[in-house]
Amino acid sequence: AVADGDLEQRMELRSHTQDETVRPLRGEFLKVARTVNNLVDQLSVFTEQVTRVAVEVGTEGKLGGQAQVRGMSGSWKDLTDSVNTMAYRLTAQVRDIALVTTAVAKGDLSRKVTVHVAGEMLQLKNTVNTMVDQLSSFSSEVTRVAREVGTEGELGGQATVPGVAGVWKDLTDSVNTMAGNLTSQVRGIAEVTTAVASGDLTQKVTVSARGEVAQLAETINQMTETLRTFADEVTRVASEVGGEGLLGGQAQVPGAAGTWKDLTDSVNTVFRNLTTQVRDIAQVTTAVASGDMSQKVTVDVAGEMLELKNTVN
Repeated sequence: AVADGDLEQRMELRSHTQDETVRPLRGEFLKVARTVNNLVDQLSVFTEQVTRVAVEVGTEGKLGGQAQVRGMSGSWKDLTDSVNTMAYRLTAQVRDIALVTTAVAKGDLSRKVTVHVAGEMLQLKNTVNTMVDQLSSFSSEVTRVAREVGTEGELGGQATVPGVAGVWKDLTDSVNTMAGNLTSQVRGIAEVTTAVASGDLTQKVTVSARGEVAQLAETINQMTETLRTFADEVTRVASEVGGEGLLGGQAQVPGAAGTWKDLTDSVNTVFRNLTTQVRDIAQVTTAVASGDMSQKVTVDVAGEMLELKNTVN
Protein backbone atom coordinates (compact mmCIF):
# COMPACT_ATOMS: atom_id res chain seq x y z
CA ALA A 1 0.00 0.00 0.00
CA VAL A 2 2.84 2.40 0.85
CA ALA A 3 4.58 1.57 -2.41
CA ASP A 4 1.31 2.42 -4.20
CA GLY A 5 1.05 5.75 -2.35
CA ASP A 6 -1.63 4.59 0.11
CA LEU A 7 -0.66 5.85 3.55
CA GLU A 8 -3.98 4.98 5.19
CA GLN A 9 -3.03 1.40 5.96
CA ARG A 10 -1.53 0.26 9.27
CA MET A 11 -0.20 -3.08 10.51
CA GLU A 12 -2.25 -4.68 13.25
CA LEU A 13 -0.45 -5.27 16.53
CA ARG A 14 -2.18 -8.62 17.06
CA SER A 15 -2.59 -11.83 15.12
CA HIS A 16 -5.45 -14.26 14.49
CA THR A 17 -4.83 -18.00 14.88
CA GLN A 18 -6.61 -20.75 13.01
CA ASP A 19 -8.98 -21.25 15.89
CA GLU A 20 -9.81 -17.51 15.66
CA THR A 21 -7.99 -16.72 18.83
CA VAL A 22 -6.64 -13.16 18.91
CA ARG A 23 -3.18 -12.80 20.26
CA PRO A 24 -1.05 -9.67 20.57
CA LEU A 25 2.19 -9.57 18.64
CA ARG A 26 5.33 -10.00 20.61
CA GLY A 27 9.03 -9.76 20.22
CA GLU A 28 10.46 -9.00 16.81
CA PHE A 29 7.03 -9.13 15.15
CA LEU A 30 5.70 -6.41 17.44
CA LYS A 31 8.84 -4.35 16.89
CA VAL A 32 8.57 -4.65 13.09
CA ALA A 33 4.86 -3.80 13.16
CA ARG A 34 5.39 -0.71 15.28
CA THR A 35 8.35 0.36 13.12
CA VAL A 36 6.28 0.01 9.95
CA ASN A 37 3.34 1.90 11.48
CA ASN A 38 5.67 4.64 12.70
CA LEU A 39 7.18 4.84 9.21
CA VAL A 40 3.72 5.17 7.65
CA ASP A 41 2.77 7.85 10.21
CA GLN A 42 5.89 9.86 9.46
CA LEU A 43 5.42 9.48 5.72
CA SER A 44 1.81 10.61 6.10
CA VAL A 45 2.82 13.67 8.12
CA PHE A 46 5.67 14.38 5.70
CA THR A 47 3.30 14.16 2.73
CA GLU A 48 0.70 16.37 4.39
CA GLN A 49 3.27 19.01 5.34
CA VAL A 50 4.97 19.07 1.95
CA THR A 51 1.57 19.23 0.24
CA ARG A 52 0.48 22.07 2.53
CA VAL A 53 3.63 24.10 1.86
CA ALA A 54 3.38 23.42 -1.88
CA VAL A 55 -0.28 24.55 -1.97
CA GLU A 56 0.45 27.66 0.12
CA VAL A 57 3.42 28.70 -2.02
CA GLY A 58 2.44 27.45 -5.46
CA THR A 59 -1.34 27.92 -5.44
CA GLU A 60 -2.31 30.41 -2.74
CA GLY A 61 0.81 32.56 -3.01
CA LYS A 62 1.43 32.43 0.74
CA LEU A 63 5.16 32.62 1.31
CA GLY A 64 7.08 31.83 4.46
CA GLY A 65 5.53 28.44 5.17
CA GLN A 66 7.68 25.56 6.49
CA ALA A 67 7.02 21.83 6.72
CA GLN A 68 6.86 20.64 10.35
CA VAL A 69 7.59 16.92 10.68
CA ARG A 70 8.60 15.86 14.17
CA GLY A 71 10.66 12.80 14.81
CA MET A 72 12.13 12.65 11.33
CA SER A 73 15.70 11.54 10.89
CA GLY A 74 18.07 10.45 8.19
CA SER A 75 16.87 10.80 4.60
CA TRP A 76 13.37 11.88 5.67
CA LYS A 77 14.83 14.71 7.70
CA ASP A 78 17.08 15.61 4.78
CA LEU A 79 14.04 15.68 2.47
CA THR A 80 12.10 17.85 4.90
CA ASP A 81 15.05 20.20 5.29
CA SER A 82 15.45 20.38 1.50
CA VAL A 83 11.78 21.27 1.03
CA ASN A 84 12.00 23.90 3.77
CA THR A 85 15.21 25.31 2.31
CA MET A 86 13.60 25.56 -1.12
CA ALA A 87 10.51 27.27 0.34
CA TYR A 88 12.66 29.62 2.44
CA ARG A 89 14.86 30.63 -0.50
CA LEU A 90 11.89 31.08 -2.80
CA THR A 91 10.27 33.26 -0.14
CA ALA A 92 13.43 35.36 0.25
CA GLN A 93 13.84 35.72 -3.51
CA VAL A 94 10.23 36.62 -4.27
CA ARG A 95 9.99 39.03 -1.33
CA ASP A 96 13.21 40.80 -2.32
CA ILE A 97 12.01 41.18 -5.90
CA ALA A 98 8.58 42.29 -4.64
CA LEU A 99 10.26 44.85 -2.35
CA VAL A 100 12.13 46.37 -5.29
CA THR A 101 9.15 46.40 -7.67
CA THR A 102 6.96 47.93 -4.95
CA ALA A 103 9.59 50.63 -4.42
CA VAL A 104 9.63 51.31 -8.17
CA ALA A 105 5.83 51.58 -8.20
CA LYS A 106 6.14 54.23 -5.46
CA GLY A 107 8.79 56.16 -7.37
CA ASP A 108 11.80 54.93 -5.37
CA LEU A 109 14.47 53.94 -7.90
CA SER A 110 17.26 53.50 -5.36
CA ARG A 111 16.50 49.84 -4.61
CA LYS A 112 18.11 46.80 -6.23
CA VAL A 113 17.47 43.05 -5.98
CA THR A 114 20.38 41.76 -3.90
CA VAL A 115 19.24 38.26 -2.90
CA HIS A 116 21.49 35.39 -4.02
CA VAL A 117 19.82 33.44 -6.83
CA ALA A 118 20.64 31.21 -9.79
CA GLY A 119 19.09 30.00 -13.03
CA GLU A 120 15.86 31.64 -14.16
CA MET A 121 15.55 33.53 -10.89
CA LEU A 122 18.96 35.07 -11.67
CA GLN A 123 17.63 36.11 -15.07
CA LEU A 124 14.60 37.67 -13.38
CA LYS A 125 16.86 39.44 -10.86
CA ASN A 126 19.04 40.84 -13.64
CA THR A 127 15.97 41.88 -15.64
CA VAL A 128 14.46 43.74 -12.67
CA ASN A 129 17.77 45.44 -11.85
CA THR A 130 18.25 46.43 -15.49
CA MET A 131 14.72 47.83 -15.50
CA VAL A 132 15.49 49.88 -12.38
CA ASP A 133 18.73 51.16 -13.94
CA GLN A 134 16.94 52.22 -17.12
CA LEU A 135 14.10 53.85 -15.21
CA SER A 136 16.60 55.67 -13.02
CA SER A 137 18.54 56.84 -16.08
CA PHE A 138 15.30 57.84 -17.82
CA SER A 139 14.11 59.77 -14.76
CA SER A 140 17.47 61.50 -14.31
CA GLU A 141 17.71 62.49 -17.96
CA VAL A 142 14.15 63.78 -18.19
CA THR A 143 14.64 65.72 -14.95
CA ARG A 144 17.90 67.18 -16.28
CA VAL A 145 16.36 68.29 -19.57
CA ALA A 146 13.30 69.70 -17.77
CA ARG A 147 15.54 71.64 -15.35
CA GLU A 148 17.77 72.96 -18.13
CA VAL A 149 14.84 74.08 -20.28
CA GLY A 150 12.28 75.09 -17.66
CA THR A 151 14.45 76.51 -14.88
CA GLU A 152 17.88 77.39 -16.24
CA GLY A 153 16.67 78.43 -19.70
CA GLU A 154 19.29 76.29 -21.46
CA LEU A 155 17.77 75.11 -24.72
CA GLY A 156 18.97 72.32 -27.00
CA GLY A 157 19.31 69.60 -24.35
CA GLN A 158 18.35 66.01 -25.17
CA ALA A 159 17.70 63.03 -22.90
CA THR A 160 20.16 60.18 -23.50
CA VAL A 161 19.06 56.79 -22.14
CA PRO A 162 21.23 53.92 -23.50
CA GLY A 163 19.55 50.58 -24.04
CA VAL A 164 15.93 51.67 -23.73
CA ALA A 165 13.32 50.02 -25.92
CA GLY A 166 9.57 49.87 -26.39
CA VAL A 167 7.49 52.31 -24.35
CA TRP A 168 10.56 53.72 -22.58
CA LYS A 169 12.17 54.54 -25.93
CA ASP A 170 8.90 56.11 -27.09
CA LEU A 171 8.77 58.21 -23.91
CA THR A 172 12.39 59.28 -24.33
CA ASP A 173 11.78 60.17 -27.98
CA SER A 174 8.66 62.13 -27.00
CA VAL A 175 10.57 64.13 -24.39
CA ASN A 176 13.37 64.83 -26.86
CA THR A 177 10.89 65.83 -29.56
CA MET A 178 9.17 68.20 -27.14
CA ALA A 179 12.50 69.72 -26.07
CA GLY A 180 13.64 69.98 -29.69
CA ASN A 181 10.43 71.65 -30.82
CA LEU A 182 10.50 74.05 -27.89
CA THR A 183 14.12 74.92 -28.66
CA SER A 184 13.34 75.63 -32.32
CA GLN A 185 10.28 77.69 -31.45
CA VAL A 186 11.94 79.80 -28.75
CA ARG A 187 15.08 80.36 -30.82
CA GLY A 188 12.99 81.32 -33.84
CA ILE A 189 11.03 83.84 -31.78
CA ALA A 190 14.21 85.12 -30.10
CA GLU A 191 15.87 85.60 -33.49
CA VAL A 192 13.01 87.80 -34.70
CA THR A 193 12.74 89.85 -31.49
CA THR A 194 16.53 90.35 -31.51
CA ALA A 195 16.31 91.54 -35.11
CA VAL A 196 13.53 93.97 -34.15
CA ALA A 197 15.62 95.29 -31.26
CA SER A 198 18.45 95.82 -33.75
CA GLY A 199 16.18 97.74 -36.12
CA ASP A 200 15.72 94.91 -38.63
CA LEU A 201 11.98 94.67 -39.33
CA THR A 202 12.27 92.23 -42.24
CA GLN A 203 12.35 89.07 -40.15
CA LYS A 204 9.31 86.85 -39.49
CA VAL A 205 8.73 83.91 -37.15
CA THR A 206 8.49 80.94 -39.52
CA VAL A 207 8.93 78.03 -37.10
CA SER A 208 6.17 75.41 -37.07
CA ALA A 209 4.08 75.72 -33.92
CA ARG A 210 0.61 75.12 -32.51
CA GLY A 211 -1.58 76.33 -29.69
CA GLU A 212 -0.31 79.17 -27.53
CA VAL A 213 3.13 79.11 -29.14
CA ALA A 214 1.49 79.58 -32.55
CA GLN A 215 -0.51 82.49 -31.09
CA LEU A 216 2.72 84.02 -29.76
CA ALA A 217 4.42 83.62 -33.14
CA GLU A 218 1.45 85.26 -34.87
CA THR A 219 1.43 88.10 -32.33
CA ILE A 220 5.14 88.77 -32.86
CA ASN A 221 4.69 88.70 -36.63
CA GLN A 222 1.81 91.16 -36.33
CA MET A 223 3.94 93.35 -34.06
CA THR A 224 6.79 93.28 -36.56
CA GLU A 225 4.41 94.12 -39.41
CA THR A 226 2.93 97.02 -37.42
CA LEU A 227 6.40 98.34 -36.57
CA ARG A 228 7.51 98.00 -40.18
CA THR A 229 4.42 99.85 -41.41
CA PHE A 230 4.92 102.51 -38.73
CA ALA A 231 8.58 102.97 -39.68
CA ASP A 232 7.77 103.07 -43.41
CA GLU A 233 5.00 105.62 -42.93
CA VAL A 234 6.98 107.89 -40.64
CA THR A 235 9.92 107.71 -43.05
CA ARG A 236 7.64 108.47 -46.00
CA VAL A 237 6.02 111.50 -44.38
CA ALA A 238 9.37 112.75 -43.06
CA SER A 239 10.84 112.42 -46.55
CA GLU A 240 7.89 114.24 -48.10
CA VAL A 241 8.08 117.10 -45.59
CA GLY A 242 11.81 117.35 -44.99
CA GLY A 243 13.15 116.28 -48.36
CA GLU A 244 10.50 117.03 -50.97
CA GLY A 245 8.79 119.91 -49.16
CA LEU A 246 5.40 118.26 -49.58
CA LEU A 247 3.23 119.28 -46.66
CA GLY A 248 -0.05 117.73 -45.53
CA GLY A 249 1.10 114.13 -45.47
CA GLN A 250 -0.09 111.78 -42.72
CA ALA A 251 1.24 108.41 -41.55
CA GLN A 252 -1.25 105.57 -42.10
CA VAL A 253 -0.69 102.54 -39.83
CA PRO A 254 -3.73 100.21 -40.02
CA GLY A 255 -4.34 98.12 -36.93
CA ALA A 256 -2.06 100.14 -34.67
CA ALA A 257 -3.24 100.28 -31.07
CA GLY A 258 -2.04 101.40 -27.68
CA THR A 259 1.39 103.01 -27.67
CA TRP A 260 1.85 102.49 -31.41
CA LYS A 261 -1.39 104.36 -32.13
CA ASP A 262 -0.31 107.10 -29.72
CA LEU A 263 3.05 107.37 -31.50
CA THR A 264 1.37 107.49 -34.90
CA ASP A 265 -1.06 110.15 -33.69
CA SER A 266 1.82 112.16 -32.20
CA VAL A 267 3.80 112.03 -35.43
CA ASN A 268 0.73 113.03 -37.43
CA THR A 269 0.04 115.89 -35.01
CA VAL A 270 3.60 117.15 -35.49
CA PHE A 271 3.29 117.02 -39.28
CA ARG A 272 -0.19 118.57 -39.21
CA ASN A 273 0.93 121.43 -36.93
CA LEU A 274 4.04 122.00 -39.04
CA THR A 275 1.92 122.09 -42.20
CA THR A 276 -0.50 124.58 -40.66
CA GLN A 277 2.30 126.80 -39.39
CA VAL A 278 4.33 126.82 -42.61
CA ARG A 279 1.28 127.39 -44.78
CA ASP A 280 0.08 130.26 -42.59
CA ILE A 281 3.50 131.92 -42.70
CA ALA A 282 3.73 131.24 -46.45
CA GLN A 283 0.32 132.82 -46.96
CA VAL A 284 1.42 136.02 -45.18
CA THR A 285 4.77 136.26 -46.96
CA THR A 286 3.06 135.66 -50.30
CA ALA A 287 0.62 138.47 -49.49
CA VAL A 288 3.53 140.77 -48.64
CA ALA A 289 5.22 139.85 -51.89
CA SER A 290 1.99 140.83 -53.64
CA GLY A 291 1.89 144.19 -51.82
CA ASP A 292 -0.79 143.18 -49.35
CA MET A 293 0.29 144.34 -45.93
CA SER A 294 -2.99 143.53 -44.21
CA GLN A 295 -2.18 139.89 -43.49
CA LYS A 296 -0.77 138.64 -40.22
CA VAL A 297 0.51 135.24 -39.08
CA THR A 298 -2.20 134.03 -36.67
CA VAL A 299 -1.38 130.36 -36.24
CA ASP A 300 -0.68 129.24 -32.69
CA VAL A 301 3.07 128.43 -32.40
CA ALA A 302 5.86 128.27 -29.85
CA GLY A 303 9.65 128.31 -29.65
CA GLU A 304 11.56 129.22 -32.81
CA MET A 305 8.38 129.15 -34.85
CA LEU A 306 7.00 131.81 -32.50
CA GLU A 307 10.12 133.92 -33.12
CA LEU A 308 9.63 133.48 -36.86
CA LYS A 309 5.95 134.39 -36.52
CA ASN A 310 6.82 137.54 -34.59
CA THR A 311 9.56 138.43 -37.07
CA VAL A 312 7.21 138.08 -40.02
CA ASN A 313 4.47 140.01 -38.27
